[in-house]
Amino acid sequence: MKRSRSASSSSSARKPLAPIVLLALVLAAAGASAQDARVAEARREGKLVWHTSLALDSAQRLATRFEQTYGVKVEVHRSGSERILQRVMQEFSAGIKNADVVNTSDTGHYVLLKRKALLARYTPAGAERIPAGFRDPEGYAWGWRAFPLVVPYNTRLVAPADVPQTWKDLLDPKWKNRLVISHPGYAGSVVTQIIALEKLYGWDYWAQLARNRPMLVQSIHDPGRTVMSSERAAGVNGADYGLLYTERRTPGATLAAAYPRDGVPLIFSPTAIMSFAPHPSAARLFTDFIFTRETMQILADAEGLYVAHPDVTYPPDRLKLSELKMLVVDPEEIDKRTEEVKKRFVELFGA
Repeated sequence: MKRSRSASSSSSARKPLAPIVLLALVLAAAGASAQDARVAEARREGKLVWHTSLALDSAQRLATRFEQTYGVKVEVHRSGSERILQRVMQEFSAGIKNADVVNTSDTGHYVLLKRKALLARYTPAGAERIPAGFRDPEGYAWGWRAFPLVVPYNTRLVAPADVPQTWKDLLDPKWKNRLVISHPGYAGSVVTQIIALEKLYGWDYWAQLARNRPMLVQSIHDPGRTVMSSERAAGVNGADYGLLYTERRTPGATLAAAYPRDGVPLIFSPTAIMSFAPHPSAARLFTDFIFTRETMQILADAEGLYVAHPDVTYPPDRLKLSELKMLVVDPEEIDKRTEEVKKRFVELFGA
């Protein structure tokens, strides 16, 4: 009996693998080999240059994680979206081809860059599962993260009865010299907000708001910082992630956020590889990395960002996008109207 079982086992061991199993093993080996070759090439390139409007702490955290995983340095250039585009275009005009991956919060930028043939077509791994709102049909730029613009306010300075319920509430004269607003010449997401509310209420809305003399700041993260420091009671705009999200979850925090009932502008923040990227293999590897579920889960957990991966879960206290009235502006319209918006803003707000 023992000999029989042994013979039977030996016979089974000598059976050829089924064709489908053999094919799976070959494909897995080929995929691993291709990945190894790409990592080796990225390491040979040595680094990549990443321009991003992601909050600096978040950007550095992801860069460090990528460096530790692949041994490829990430040179982070964090700035406002409009400054990023300005820098990249100025460098390109001067013959400096330095940027590898560009991530801004102005979808109109990618319309412009694509029109000028400055983007490389690349599809990150797993892109077939990315929701339609985050996808570029032509495969040049991919929505990586998204966030609503809300009204940050200081709970010590704003009574519960005075918390803004709509954007129009900010037009009340009681807010004069008590507001702070980000500048569309620096923060691309503000361009989207201005167009969204202009479509609702016309330019008269912004003209009336200017009479309340809001304090002008640059980054979309600055209103939250300004409100938290009690320099101003509330913000006309604030990115609902990073500081604004994490601080208000802290016991005893004085920073809170109001979600206007008439709609919150939803800001998509795409990422793309430049057509002239000096480190293309590292750029592709990094793009795949930031689209992994693991990386996006970090952004959702630590920052409160909404992300493109469908398997990411959100903290139980995080509002679902379906629970909010969203104001979305077409990227083509943003591209066409950006200069108009900046010009009108300066005329109204004086800077």
